[in-house]
Amino acid sequence: MNAIVALCHFCELHGPRTLFCTEVLHSPLPQGAGNGDSPGQIEQAEDEEGGIQMSSRIRSHSPAEGASADSSSPGPKKSDMCEGCRSLAAGHPGYVSHDTETSIKYVSHQHPNHPQLFSIVRQACVRSLSCEVCPGREGPIFFGDEQHGFVFSHTFFIKDSLARGFQRWYSIITIMMDRIYLINSWPFLLGKIRGIIDELQGKALKVFEAEQYGCPQRAQRMNTAFTPFLHQRNGNAARSLTSLTNDDNLWACLHTSFAWLLKACGSRLTEKLLEGAPTEDTLVQMEKLADLKEESEGWDGSEGEEEKPSAQPDVIEGRELTKCPTDTSLMSDCSSWNVASRRLSVFRSLRHMRQVLGASAFRMLAWHVLMGNQVIWKARDTDLVQSAFDILRTMLPVGCVRIIPYSDRYEEAYRCNFLGLSPHVHIPPHILSSEFAVIVEVRTATRCSLYPVLFDDEQPLSKYEFVVTSGSPVAADRVGPTILNKIEAALTNQNLSVDVVDQCLVCLKEEWMK
Repeated sequence: MNAIVALCHFCELHGPRTLFCTEVLHSPLPQGAGNGDSPGQIEQAEDEEGGIQMSSRIRSHSPAEGASADSSSPGPKKSDMCEGCRSLAAGHPGYVSHDTETSIKYVSHQHPNHPQLFSIVRQACVRSLSCEVCPGREGPIFFGDEQHGFVFSHTFFIKDSLARGFQRWYSIITIMMDRIYLINSWPFLLGKIRGIIDELQGKALKVFEAEQYGCPQRAQRMNTAFTPFLHQRNGNAARSLTSLTNDDNLWACLHTSFAWLLKACGSRLTEKLLEGAPTEDTLVQMEKLADLKEESEGWDGSEGEEEKPSAQPDVIEGRELTKCPTDTSLMSDCSSWNVASRRLSVFRSLRHMRQVLGASAFRMLAWHVLMGNQVIWKARDTDLVQSAFDILRTMLPVGCVRIIPYSDRYEEAYRCNFLGLSPHVHIPPHILSSEFAVIVEVRTATRCSLYPVLFDDEQPLSKYEFVVTSGSPVAADRVGPTILNKIEAALTNQNLSVDVVDQCLVCLKEEWMK
């Protein structure tokens, strides 16, 4: 988890101070650095800490101690610190834990070494111990923004027989840039941080009770003449947390706890890719597959009573069965054509078809397709007709497609909206003059009108000339449905690949049907 966990303290002399923080570094350990919890010197460049790109260095001396630190290093000067503000001793390099599974380092020291991170942690520390507190000044709270990060803060008190009110104020904060992740981790962080706080308070309470038993401070203060509080302070008034808990290994234990907290919190939540609701086309296909399965089971249960309808008449449920190139055309509206069975897919995409037919002819054809009118292709090449229908059907929902791929006679519009005919088939005059039909005639091109070949795989198109006609040419001049304008905009946008255009069509159809 890209976050920082820090322990903060409100010093009576210097105000809010960061005592100890643990960061996550993603670069591998250099040579000479050991695994496990160990002090060490680490060099690294361009690490990502809490979502911020930076160049960081952990030196052999903490900058907060003022020993061998650059003048530009973040952190308060030695003169601005007391025993209560200091965690690691002068010259202590900090703690490092190396996760061998993920090559992640967990590094602990008093202050972040990068100035930007130091500023973020410093601001979170001040807010957690001043204005962003719970009623009673003890408990969890959430605050933050996009610029300075989001913070989970838990404030608490530690018993101290020498402090004003016999207690000192601390907080444990978790800072990260991902607001949603931090909010979702609230129950986990609350439970684990509460456990760390309880352990610190338990140790401090034992020390407090022992000191009160040996020399009760309450009675001594009541018997002392009143003097201003600031003049009563001495060197013993500001005590370190190790002194309050009587635990010399406190910072090593906190490093272990914070490192485990960061690793466990990052491992408990994982991202999953969830598919959305099925599209309308998918639902229709599922229904048709269920019907086919039910019909097949009915045939299996009829044990010889009647032969299976393999010798049905030429028309079943309005689909034309005669003169079809393959048997799979029986259910041509339920599944796409088997491209592998054809010699060549002449039209590759809607964009390719628009380039072949021309913008005005393609718009007329697409207008009739979207309006639900009958589309008739007359050609000798069945592969050409099949590829055209495969491309045009992508503009319609699956349930609105009824195809007769190739026939030797005209079929009425109620039987199919895509009809392939051989060139010699006679079309009734009322269809030729109808505004509810469009006819695409594929003729052998003359030498002067050959389609310009753009690529080698387009050689078959050089033989044909495409003539698109309708009984109502005015239909092409109409404004047309909004979806047609959007489809043309996607086809003319050369920045969109063919795959992207296909996904645009899926989205447009879903929007159209809802």
